[in-house]
Parts: sequence; C-alpha cells; structure tokens
Amino acid sequence: MDHDQMLEVALEEARVGLHEGGIPIGSAMFDASGVILGTGHNQRVQRGDPSAHAEVEAFRAVGRRRSYRDTIISTTLAPCWFCSGLIRQFRIEAVVVGESRTFRGGIDWLRECGVRVIDRDSDECAQLLQSFIADHPEIWDEDIGE
Repeated sequence: MDHDQMLEVALEEARVGLHEGGIPIGSAMFDASGVILGTGHNQRVQRGDPSAHAEVEAFRAVGRRRSYRDTIISTTLAPCWFCSGLIRQFRIEAVVVGESRTFRGGIDWLRECGVRVIDRDSDECAQLLQSFIADHPEIWDEDIGE
C-alpha cells in the first residue's frame, strides 16, 4: 500500500466521523508492508472525551504489540502535540499527514526526533476540515483548546 492509499483509509474514517456529527479527522495504522492494523476517527464530540483523537483511536484499535517501531500511521491532519507524543512514546517510525495547512501540530518536532513525516498536502483533506470549521467554529475552537 502506498502513502496515498494509506491516506485514503484515514480519509474514509474522517468521513465517518463527519457523518456521526463529529470533527472530520481520521487515522489508520499499518505495518511495514502496508497491512491495516487499526483505524479510527476523532470522537471528541460524539463521546465527550477530550482524549478521543483520531490517531489515539487508531492506536487503540491496534491493541498491544511487542513493538510499534515497524508501523506507519496516517492521519488527515497534522498530529497535535498529544498525538505527536504518542507517536514518539511508542516509536512509530513514519507518519503520513493529509495536510498541515489548517493546523501544523507537532510535525516539525517529530522530524527533529527522527520520525519520517510525509506531508501529502491534500486539498481534499484541507477542504473537508476547513468546511467543518466554517460551519462549526465553536467546536473547532473547543477542540484545539482556544
């Protein structure tokens, strides 16, 4: 599976989240050969859980592994500091980012720490989230802690 296909899995999760009334951010984790290990989408609104970020939900869906060093995580939006910490803590080797225009998050720090960050600069990812923000600015402001 290539990076665009990995991102498409995350995009499908973002669409599910939007359909549920939540923030359209999706994520998926893969092993080094591209096999899907787990998927998730942001559920902060749906569950009222401030830790239910897309990357966290995908990570939780994977479950326990001896090591996460051979994994890749894709996400429609640059991971926030919380999710960037998760990526570093569990030594996930690469992150496929849909876009970092709307929110830069911790991708520069991840790169400095040796994580391979592939920013696809996807117009589709940006449009999906920016449309949501335009329609629900109060939810976005709450989500990023402003």
